[in-house]
Amino acid sequence: MKRGIFAVGLSLAACIATVAARAETLDNDSVVALVSAGLGDEAVIAKIKASPARYRLSTEDLIALKKNGVSGPVIAAMIEAGSQGITSAKAAMSADSPDPLVPHPSGIYMLVEGAEPARMARIDPTISNQSKTGGILGYAFTGGIASLSIKAVIPNVSARIASGKARPTFYFYFDEANRSLSQAGAPSLWLGGPAAAITSPNEFSLIQFDVKKGRRETRVGSMNLGGAKSGVMDKDRIAFDYEQVAPGVFKVMPKADLGAGEYGFLYSVSAGSGPGMWGGGTGGAGIFDFAVRP
Repeated sequence: MKRGIFAVGLSLAACIATVAARAETLDNDSVVALVSAGLGDEAVIAKIKASPARYRLSTEDLIALKKNGVSGPVIAAMIEAGSQGITSAKAAMSADSPDPLVPHPSGIYMLVEGAEPARMARIDPTISNQSKTGGILGYAFTGGIASLSIKAVIPNVSARIASGKARPTFYFYFDEANRSLSQAGAPSLWLGGPAAAITSPNEFSLIQFDVKKGRRETRVGSMNLGGAKSGVMDKDRIAFDYEQVAPGVFKVMPKADLGAGEYGFLYSVSAGSGPGMWGGGTGGAGIFDFAVRP
């Protein structure tokens, strides 16, 4: 019995060590510790090339590294890795690591903090290629004085990814974060139009959906006698804060608690062809949908 418990304990310890190693991010202190432990330059450089990292590489930092016994070749490897963004070319990507400095495929992720262990869940984009109008009778009866609303529609009554917190945390990974891992000429998720790349959460609108008759919809335009407006109305936008935690990586949080319901980060697109969100083939809105169920 004791042997069985001991074996289970060893297995759990090995699993925990594996997860910790996978999420480890090197910094200046980590490199100094490796050098101080007596590892040779070859081993330290191999570790640098195989690990995500966030180095401080100012002139003062480089001098401090040298004073702490870090050799020139190791410092050069750190500079090379740092110039490639948050990770070296050989660092493995993770689709669910809760560490924002571990490389993730480009996209929007929700931090699932209640999970054991904590993880990130990727939110797949949905392209709305349907639209509907609302208030058409009022528009007709008033001769265009009353506004007619235009709504983007996406199928199903609920999103696949849901948060148990009223104020969930999101991470946006743009192409810059993993440029050292990208293949030349590979299609990008973050193309908002011809020669227009999306590079900031500020280009998105956080909105809440109305759920009606087996679908979700949100207003993306209006029209009346005075003219037409396209895009999310100011009163329909939900305020959020964001901060850059690494090149191409942003932490995003709503400014206030969200009530239970269906939400999404929306980026408007138009008809066109090509890769990315611009290439849906039909005019519509690119939406990263999620639910809040506190």
